[in-house]
Amino acid sequence: MGYSSRYHAASLAAVFLALAIGILIGVGFGDNVLSSTQRDLEASLTGDLEAAQGRSDDLASRLDESEEFAQQVYPTLVSDQLTGQQIGVLALGELPDDVSGAIETALRPTGARLVSVAVVSEPPDLGSLAGRLSETRLADLDENSDSVEALGQGVGRQIVLGGTLLERVRGQLMSRASGRFGDLDGLIVVREQPSDMDADERLATGRLESGLMDGIVAAGATPVGVESTDTDPSSVQFFTSHDLSTVDNIDQVAGQVALVFALLGAEGNFGVKDSSDSLLPDLLTPVP
Repeated sequence: MGYSSRYHAASLAAVFLALAIGILIGVGFGDNVLSSTQRDLEASLTGDLEAAQGRSDDLASRLDESEEFAQQVYPTLVSDQLTGQQIGVLALGELPDDVSGAIETALRPTGARLVSVAVVSEPPDLGSLAGRLSETRLADLDENSDSVEALGQGVGRQIVLGGTLLERVRGQLMSRASGRFGDLDGLIVVREQPSDMDADERLATGRLESGLMDGIVAAGATPVGVESTDTDPSSVQFFTSHDLSTVDNIDQVAGQVALVFALLGAEGNFGVKDSSDSLLPDLLTPVP
């Protein structure tokens, strides 16, 4: 019996000793396995990151080469396509410098003349405009939204064709105006509304803009709505609702090509945004 008890105790001690040794060995082995796995994972991720960076650098280099090629080809592609045409720029709200520069770059090799640039103040100062038109049928435009739209229609026509109404309200309606209005063959429209207008101001601005677009289209020139790739919110839907062709990437060479051919009469929404029909219109040859 004593032998059995001593044997049992010795057996338990042996088991516990074996467990202790196993745990120690397991911990050490586990640490080695964990450390090895961590090193392998770090090496793999580092390799993936370096590969991704390499692909990114390669794509950036190819993009730079493509942009350089496009800039070199652009003047040949659009050279003298708009010879003799008189083009105006109308901005609703603001005319960003980058957009203005892109338009000038686009027109430079085409043979067109940029004869006028105007920026319409938004929201409109209806009080000042009503005072200026106090002896006309539009004297109530600070109280009558229909008169605001009618004013827009009249001014829109005269931006293209010229006229006395435009000259009469030019100082009150526009924050900036240069050049000569009238006898335009094409009009480039930019829209950058202020974001801080209240409901009444937004209503008046909307009616004025709608009138302007309707008047411009009715006057017979070729209007094209343009914006940059980073313009947010986009105005493509607004332009389209008034039957203007659009270019949503005027800051890119492809957008500048699209602008030139839209001014030649290509219809549609061109660019890179979801609202576009295609990147470029069919390249047109102007009719002699």
